[in-house]
Order: sequence, then structure tokens, then C-alpha cells
Amino acid sequence: MNKLHDFLKTSPNVSKALSLKLPVVALESTVITHGLPYPENINLAKDMENEIEQLGVTPATIAVIDGIIHVGLDPLQLECIATEKGINKVSSRDFAGVIAQKRSGGTTVAGTLVVAEKVGIRVFATGGIGGVHRLPKYDISADLIQLANSRVIVVCAGAKAILDLPSTLEVLETYRIPVVGFQTDEFPAFYSKSSGLGISLRVDSPEEIASLAKVHWELGFETGILVVVPPPDEVAMQQEQVQKVIDLALREAKEKSIRGQKMTPFLLERVTELTAGTSLRANLGLLRNNARIAAKISRQIVKGDIGQRI
Repeated sequence: MNKLHDFLKTSPNVSKALSLKLPVVALESTVITHGLPYPENINLAKDMENEIEQLGVTPATIAVIDGIIHVGLDPLQLECIATEKGINKVSSRDFAGVIAQKRSGGTTVAGTLVVAEKVGIRVFATGGIGGVHRLPKYDISADLIQLANSRVIVVCAGAKAILDLPSTLEVLETYRIPVVGFQTDEFPAFYSKSSGLGISLRVDSPEEIASLAKVHWELGFETGILVVVPPPDEVAMQQEQVQKVIDLALREAKEKSIRGQKMTPFLLERVTELTAGTSLRANLGLLRNNARIAAKISRQIVKGDIGQRI
């Protein structure tokens, strides 16, 4: 990955913030390209950036456009990836192919982690990470492997609810990735506050997270830190309701032989349809909330000069 900078372009705002050691939050772009329909996707992208900017932090949405990795997108570029048809989904394994063919793509959690760490961004906000799929069990997201190799704080609402959450937590433990509950003692279930799964560490402030990151990385650990945040009360769904819908969507996916990278977009779309948009509202609400919390953490990271110590 030493040559990644040869294929990368950083926006003036992000370049300035990084050079002046100001707070920056990375944002993925598959939620724009594959996760939500238009115009909800472009509206969300703008909303998340606005949430971050309102706290005096620079947002850095990451995507590949015509074979160039962009860190920080202007309004025209955001509109382009939100509306372009046939755009790629770029995980960590996919950069070479997309860049060599000068194609465009939205970066997944894994793809965004690769770029964020390379340019020195220490905080990343997303909705839910990938994890261990329910079927087949050997389908494990590259997000987990990349988290084990990227010194970045990832703020999320846990793993996507369509996944096998207990197995995902076990793999996170195997890869030595700290799972930290932000004002919660329980692993959130994405749309829901509760999964019934406990976590080993709780923090109640951005300052505590920054302090934890400082110690974790100064001890020499190379993994990321997963900060899990329950969805806000006003959008959170009941776990039982979500589970019934997911079970139905999974049966449909099996009947249609849907698998691989097509599985997650299919399931999320069906869950949205089957819940009459309630899950979409929850998704949008938790994404905005995670952006705000990530911005607060980023401010503390810069205050403690943590990015320069590792």
C-alpha cells in the first residue's frame, strides 16, 4: 500500500485540515452508491457532512471516480456517485481492478479504512459494519479483517442486523479488536438498541474514547477500535419486529440464489420494503447520529495530538 498516494487525490479542504492537524472524519460511500435509493442517498450524504461541519470538523467522504481515489468530494462529485448506474462496490481487494480500468465506485467500510489510515484520518463514521453472514457461515466480511489492520476508530451502530451478530462478535475478539459501547453495555443490533449481547467495555464520553485510543496504539497494537452506538430513541425499532422481517428477507434471498456482494443490498432493500420505510428512517437517523459522535471524538483526538503519536 506504499504507492496508494500515486492514485489518490485529496480535496483542498481535507488537505488543509490534515496539514494543520485539525479534526477530520472519514465517511464511506457505498451507503450512497449501493445502500440507499436516490434522492435519499444524496440527501443523507449532505446531511452527514453538515452534522460534522457544524461541530467544526472537516468531513472526508471517500470514493473512487474514474480510477482516482478521492478523499473529500465536492457537490458535483457527490451527485455523480449518487446517480451513476453500474458503479462498483470497492472493498480493500477491489482497488487495483477499479483503478486500472479507470472506473468509479463507492468504498465499503474495508475500502474506506485502507484510505483513511493511509492519509492519516483516525476517525471514521458509518452505519453498520459487515460481519459474519448467517448463511453461509464462511462468508465473513473483509471489514473485520481490515479493522484488524487499520489504526482507525470506527463509529457505528454495531454490525448490520442481517448478519450473525454473536459470530461477528466472536471474530472481532479473535482479531483483537476492542469493541467499545458508547453509553451502552450492550452490542446494538443496528436498527435496534438491544441485541441481547454484552460487550466488555463501556465509555460515556468522546474524551474517554480518545484516551483509550491513545493507550491502545501506544501499547503497539495495530488494530482499529470499534465504537458501537445505539440508534437514537426516536428512530430505534424493536428487535423482535426487525428479526421477523429479516428472516423473511433471508428466505427470499435463498429462493432467488442471491449471494456474495449482492446479498447485503438485496436484504437491506427488502427490509425497507417490508417495514414500509421504518427501517430506512432508522438507518438515516443512526447515520446522522454516528456522524455527530465521530466528529466529537475527532476533536478530542486532535486535542490530545493522538494522530501524531502513532
